[in-house]
Amino acid sequence: MTNHVFNPSILREYDIRGIIDDTLNHIDAWAIGLSFAECLRMRGHGNHVVVGRDGRLSSPSLAASLCDGLVAGGAKVCDIGCGPTPMLYYAGISLKSDAAIQVTGSHNPPNHNGFKMVMNGTVFFGSDIKELSDISASGPAEKLGGSITETSIFMEYVNRLVAGAETGDFTVVWDCGNGASGPATIAATQKITGTHHVLFGDVDGHFPNHHPNPVDHKTLAMLRESVAKAGADLGIGFDGDGDRIGIIDAKGRQVPGDFLTAFLAQDISRRYPGSPVILDVKSSDMAMDLISAAGGKAEIWKTGHSHMKKRMAANGAPLAGEMSGHVFIKDGFYGFDDALYVGIRVLSQMAKTGQSITNFVDMLPPQHATPELRIDCPDNQKFDAMERLKKYIKESKIKNQNVSFIDGVRVRTDYGWWLVRASNTEAAIVARAEGKTPAALKKLVKDIEAAVAAAKIEWVKL
Repeated sequence: MTNHVFNPSILREYDIRGIIDDTLNHIDAWAIGLSFAECLRMRGHGNHVVVGRDGRLSSPSLAASLCDGLVAGGAKVCDIGCGPTPMLYYAGISLKSDAAIQVTGSHNPPNHNGFKMVMNGTVFFGSDIKELSDISASGPAEKLGGSITETSIFMEYVNRLVAGAETGDFTVVWDCGNGASGPATIAATQKITGTHHVLFGDVDGHFPNHHPNPVDHKTLAMLRESVAKAGADLGIGFDGDGDRIGIIDAKGRQVPGDFLTAFLAQDISRRYPGSPVILDVKSSDMAMDLISAAGGKAEIWKTGHSHMKKRMAANGAPLAGEMSGHVFIKDGFYGFDDALYVGIRVLSQMAKTGQSITNFVDMLPPQHATPELRIDCPDNQKFDAMERLKKYIKESKIKNQNVSFIDGVRVRTDYGWWLVRASNTEAAIVARAEGKTPAALKKLVKDIEAAVAAAKIEWVKL
């Protein structure tokens, strides 16, 4: 029996994530594998586990240790090698596995890494991760019967992405940021119509060109410049593991994830009238109104890909999306967040409907909203700080119907709304506001400042 206690900072809400050789190392990876195999057995599932990894420098060794731990726990491991996280999700379905684990640091800095997990066809997060930690600390015994094989799912995955796609004659720039989505993007764009320029399609864990974060306007600068230079109809960027998308339209405007979801709803909701379309709590009222006008039932839910997938399964939503660029399509697909597939769907919708994403943005009224505002706060303090904020709001004179505690604190006023919530991926509290006018927006930001000050949350503005 091997007792292993993880650094508590790596046990996140959606996944396990830490700093290599600081809070996370190969011993942790081995223990995760052993404990995950034990968890499968305790829950009465089978022992077939698919493992994939992104292109980070630490991913091969972490994946090897993870696989060794799984095998030590009696699991039958299928190693699909390097690829985007959505390829791992697809492999789990295609290979009919009992579970799947991707070694990935997502959009975090190069010296970070982690594990995204699926068990029995559903996301493994929150209390599941706590259970995994408890199993590890209890010292699970090694088991006989484990094995490992290597399987290539790459071309099958690419062919599924482009199956039935009619993408028109658009010019598109794709920025892979040297992340794990590069090879699949190159292969997929060779199979669809249009003119395609792929930037930084080689996988390089040093990320030599820019950090792959498709919602940071700074990291989209090269994509924006390339769209202008090529006279392209669209620019599409990905994060490091290919599950988040960023869009630049033909006029160089960044299209946030909530509005991208609203664009997709113009097609999907008209074919599923009255069905839910889920947005996360950071999303715009304007995006919700666009979804409602298209025939969907806009619903606000918790931020985080795990929460969104679970909610989609519960209410049968054909579409969901987050500000961060996670977009989930169940219509003709599997409901997981696959940025490359979403990009192909955007092109297909543009070709089918005749409405480009640029036309869609052109028709939007002016929006008066902040970007995501960051308040640095240590991981071991941010949730206590949010409890103080909730207490302050509950004791205020704000009417109950104007307050939501679904994920943080979201307050609606006569002149707009504001949100403050704890990040589940970073040592930060985040805030956002949307007003009916520029003056209203300034007032909402003052409301946020007053609320966080009352909750004794220090907001240092640089």
